[in-house]
Amino acid sequence: MVEPADRPSTAGQRLGAPESFGVSTLEPGRRPPAQPPGRLVSIRVQMLDDTQEVFQISQRSPGKVLFDLVCTHLNLSEGDYFGLEYQDQRKMTVWLDLLKPTLKQIRRPKNTILRFVVKFFPPDHTQLMEELTRYLFALQIKRDLACGRLICNDTSAALMVSHIIQSEIGDFDETQSWQHLLHNKYLPDQDAIRDKITDCHRKHVGQTPAESDYQLLEIARRLEMYGVRLHPAKDREGTKLSLAVAHTGVLVFQGYTKINAFNWSKIRKLSFKRKRFLIKLRADPTQNAHHDTLEFAMASRDCCKIFWKICVEYHAFFRLFEEPKPKPKPILFTRGSSFRFSGRTQKQIIDYVKDSELKKVSFERKHSKILSSGSMSPQSSSFRSQVPRESAMSVPLADQPDSARLDLQAESNGSEEPPVVAHPTNGFHSVSAAPGSDPTQPRQNHHHGIDQQLLNPGSPASQDSPLGSPHVVFNGNASVNGQGVGGVLGPGQIPEGQHLSPLTSPLLTEAGYVRNEDEDEARRKKFPTDKAYFIAKELLTTERTYLKDLQVITESFPSAVGKDEAFPDSVKNMISASYDPVYIFHQGFLKETEQRLAQWEGRSNAHIKGDYQRIGDVLLKNIQGLRQLTVHLQKHSECLVELERACRSGRKVESLCRDFEQQRVCYLPLNIFLLRPLHRLLHYKLILERLCKHYPPTHDDFRDCRAALADISEMVLQLQGTMMKMENFQKLLELKKDLTGIDNLVTPGREFIRLGCLSKLSGKGLQQRMFFLFSDFLVYTSRGMTPSNQFKVHGQLPLFGMTIRESEEEWGVPHSFTLFGQRQSVVVAASCASEMERWVEDIRMAIDLAEQSSSPNNDLLSTSPSDNKLSEDGGGDQESEEELGGSRSSLERQGHRGNTTVHVCWHRNTSVSMVDFSVAVENQLSGNLLRKFKNSNGWQKLWVVFTNFSLFFYKSHQDDYPLASLPLLGYSVTVPAESENIHKDYVFKLHFKSHVYYFRSESEYTFERWMEVIRSATCSASRSLPSTRKDLY
Repeated sequence: MVEPADRPSTAGQRLGAPESFGVSTLEPGRRPPAQPPGRLVSIRVQMLDDTQEVFQISQRSPGKVLFDLVCTHLNLSEGDYFGLEYQDQRKMTVWLDLLKPTLKQIRRPKNTILRFVVKFFPPDHTQLMEELTRYLFALQIKRDLACGRLICNDTSAALMVSHIIQSEIGDFDETQSWQHLLHNKYLPDQDAIRDKITDCHRKHVGQTPAESDYQLLEIARRLEMYGVRLHPAKDREGTKLSLAVAHTGVLVFQGYTKINAFNWSKIRKLSFKRKRFLIKLRADPTQNAHHDTLEFAMASRDCCKIFWKICVEYHAFFRLFEEPKPKPKPILFTRGSSFRFSGRTQKQIIDYVKDSELKKVSFERKHSKILSSGSMSPQSSSFRSQVPRESAMSVPLADQPDSARLDLQAESNGSEEPPVVAHPTNGFHSVSAAPGSDPTQPRQNHHHGIDQQLLNPGSPASQDSPLGSPHVVFNGNASVNGQGVGGVLGPGQIPEGQHLSPLTSPLLTEAGYVRNEDEDEARRKKFPTDKAYFIAKELLTTERTYLKDLQVITESFPSAVGKDEAFPDSVKNMISASYDPVYIFHQGFLKETEQRLAQWEGRSNAHIKGDYQRIGDVLLKNIQGLRQLTVHLQKHSECLVELERACRSGRKVESLCRDFEQQRVCYLPLNIFLLRPLHRLLHYKLILERLCKHYPPTHDDFRDCRAALADISEMVLQLQGTMMKMENFQKLLELKKDLTGIDNLVTPGREFIRLGCLSKLSGKGLQQRMFFLFSDFLVYTSRGMTPSNQFKVHGQLPLFGMTIRESEEEWGVPHSFTLFGQRQSVVVAASCASEMERWVEDIRMAIDLAEQSSSPNNDLLSTSPSDNKLSEDGGGDQESEEELGGSRSSLERQGHRGNTTVHVCWHRNTSVSMVDFSVAVENQLSGNLLRKFKNSNGWQKLWVVFTNFSLFFYKSHQDDYPLASLPLLGYSVTVPAESENIHKDYVFKLHFKSHVYYFRSESEYTFERWMEVIRSATCSASRSLPSTRKDLY
C-alpha cells in the first residue's frame, strides 16, 4: 500500500525500490480497499510509465485487492480496461486472477514483478471518458510500438511517434527534436524513418498532450494489429498460425496478416482438450453443417487454458451487460472449469462514468516536459451538461480534445456544444469560434493537412496545401444561407471580428494569394478526384431518386385516389400527415447537398477549396433534423397496415390502388414506396460508414461524419424492429397479389423465406413449378393464363414433421431432393447444385422454425372454391397445353404485374430469398451512366436507377417515370475482354444468354459501386449473408 506523501518513508523505500516520479495521484480522502487480517506481504508492480510501486497486501487477500490498490493509487475510475500480468514458474505470461488469493498464484512474491497493462482494447477510444485513461492507453501504444508488437507501415509509425514526441516535448524545434529522437527509442527501426517523423512533428504546432494522446489512439485503433496479442498455434495440416482475441471475436493470423475471424455471434462454444483448442460454430444455413468445429493445436495444455481464459474474459467484458454470476458449487462431482470473468463490463463502466459526478484528476506525465491540462479537462457528461451555450469564456481550447465533441455527439439526444475562446498555448494564438461552431476546429486545422497527406497521399490536402504556408480556413458549419463564419487566419489577412461570406469572398487559395484567370479556369475545368467527392455525389444522386419516390406518395397517389369518395379520408389524412413533413424536409436536404456539391466542383463563387470539399457538416445537420421526424417515421408502418385494411374492406379501394400501380409513375409496387423513408436511413448509414473509412482520423470532416454516423445508427437501431416486420408484411402482401387460390396468406407470425423455380417430378416427367417457402408451409404453383398473370396454387406441404433427403441417385435426376410430408411426398429438382443447396438449407431452417412453434399447424391455407381440386397433388398436374405454352412467353409480352420478381424468377429459372430482398433494400444506387448495345457504335447517356433487382432507365433525373427497365436476376456482370474492343475506362458488361449491354461510369469509385450493387442482385454471393436482418446492422 502506498503511504501518504507526509510520511517519512514508504514500504517501497524500505525495500530499496527506486523513487517514483510516475503517474501516482492518490488524493487525500480516497481510501485503499479493506483487506482481510493477516501478515502483510510486499508486491512490486511496474506501471505503464516504467516506474515501480510497492504495495502491501494480506496473505489471504484475493487478486482483486491488489488490483484495486493499484487503481486507487492512480485515482483511476476506468480501471477495468486494465489488468496485472506476470511470469509464472513455467515462464509463461499470465493474468492475475482477481478471484483467487494472490499468493496462491505468485509463489515467490519477492522475485516477481507484476506489470500493470491494458487488458481490454475497445474498438473506439472515444468510449474512454477520462483523460487519464487515454493517457495510460497512449503509454501502452508507445510500449507496443517500441517492442515491435504493433506492426504497421512506416507512414503510420512515423505519424504515431510524432504525436508521442509532441506530447513529450511540445512544439517542433529542430535541434531539440533531433536530440530527443537520438536519446529515445520509439521504434525498432527508428533511424530509417527519422526524417519522416520530424516532418510529421513539424505540423503539430499548438497541440496539447491530451490532443496528442487522442490523435495517437485514433490512428492506432485503425491498425490491424491494434490490441492483438498473438498465441502460437497450428491448424490440422500443421500450418503455423497464431490465434488472438478481440472485441469482435476470435482472430486467426498467419504471420502478421489476419486470415480469418470468428464473430462472437457465430461461436457456440470455446473449449480445449489437452493441446487442442476447439471453436464450435453455430449452425448456419449458408455453411456446411458438417464442418462446424474448428481445431487448433497449441504448444501445451497450459497454452490452451491461458488463451481460453482471455477469450472468456473478452467475451464477457464486451458482450455482457453485467458481470456473470458465479456457478453454484456441485455437491458431488465437478465438471469443467469454474473460471469466470470478474469485474465490471464495458457497458457498466460507461454507465458508471456517465452517471457519476467524478472529479477531474490532475496527474503527472513522467516523460512530458510541458504542462498537462489533465486537471482541467472537461470530459464527464455531467461537466458538459453544466456549460451554458452562450458562455464566451467557458473552457480553454487546450482542454477540449476532439473526443469531447465525439462523446457529446455519441450521447446525442440533441445536446448542444459550447462555443469557446482559445487561450494561447505554447505560443499558438487562436481567435474565438463563432457560436454554434466546432470548438476544436481552429486548433486542429494546422496539423490535419499533414496527417491527411501521410495517410491518404491522393487527398486534396496533399495536393493543394503548400507546407508551411498560412492557411485560410473557414469553420465547417458555415453554409450559403447567411450564417456567420469563424476561422483561423494568417497574420494580417482579415481584421478581427470580420467574417467572410462563402459567396462574396475573394479568390484566395489556401496559401492566401490571388489566382490569375488562367489558373482559375484550369481549376474550374479540373474535375474533383477525391474519393470523398464521389461518395458525396452518390448521396446527391440517390437523394434525387429518393425525393422522386416520396413524390409518388405525397403527390401522385393522392391525386389519383383522392377524388374518389370510396377512398377513406382517415387513410388519406394519415398518409398526408406522415409523409408530407418528410418530403418537405428532404427538399431542403437535397437543396443543401446540391449547393455543397456545386461549391466542391467550383461551379459557384466559393473557391476556397478546403472548406467546401466536405459533406459531413451537411449530413450532421440534416440527420439531427431528421431525428425530429422520428415520430412520423414510426407511423409509416401504420399507414401500410391501414391501407391494406382499407383494401380488404372495400373492393373499390383495392381497385383504385391496383389502377394506380399500373400507372407509369408507379414503377414499383405501391407498398415499397411507403417503406422508402425507413430504407433511406440505411443508405445514410452506409454512406457515412464509407466516409469514415475513407477519411484519415485527422481530416476536418472526420468528426462530423463520425457524429452523424452515431446519430443515424441510433435511429436505425430504434426503428430496426419495425423495419423488419414491415418488410415481411409488405412481401406477403405483394405475394398475395401474385397468387390465386389462397385467401389467408397474410397472417400474424407467418414469415416469407424464399421463392423460386424448381422442377417437380410427376408421371409426366419434370414440370416447371414456382415454389413459395414460408415459415410454416411450402406452396407450389404454376403460372396461369389469367389477365393478371397470377400463379395458380397446385399443392401445399406443412413443414411440421417434414423431412428432406437428397435423391439424385435414387431418381437419376441431377440436383434432385425429396420432401417427405405428413400427407404426401414430393420430388423436385433445382437448375444447378448451388440452387439446390440454397433450397435445401432454407427448407431445413424453416422445418426447424416450424417444429419450435408451440403446436403443429396442419390446416391448409384456405383456397378459393374453384381451386379446391388443386389442393391434392394429383390434380395439380392436370395442365392444358395452353397453360404450358403460356409459361414460356417472354417478359416483353407480359401485361399487368408481368415484371415482378416472381415472374422474373419464373422466366430466368432462379430463386430469391428474404435475405436477398433485405440486402437489395440497402444496395440502391442511381446516377448517370453511358449505355452501349453489343452491335452499336455510340454511347447513350442515361439516368439509371438500381432498385428491386432491376435497372430503370430515364432520360434525366428530372423525369417522373422510367423509359424502360432491365430485371437483373440471372444476369452476369463482368469486365469486357480485350477481344470486345471496348477501349474505355470504367466499363462493365451485363449479359444473359444472347443479351449483352455495356455501361460506362465516370470514375473508379462509381464503377466499383455499380459493380458491387449489381453483383448483389446477379451473383449467388448475396445469398450467403446472414438469415436475419439483425446481423446486417
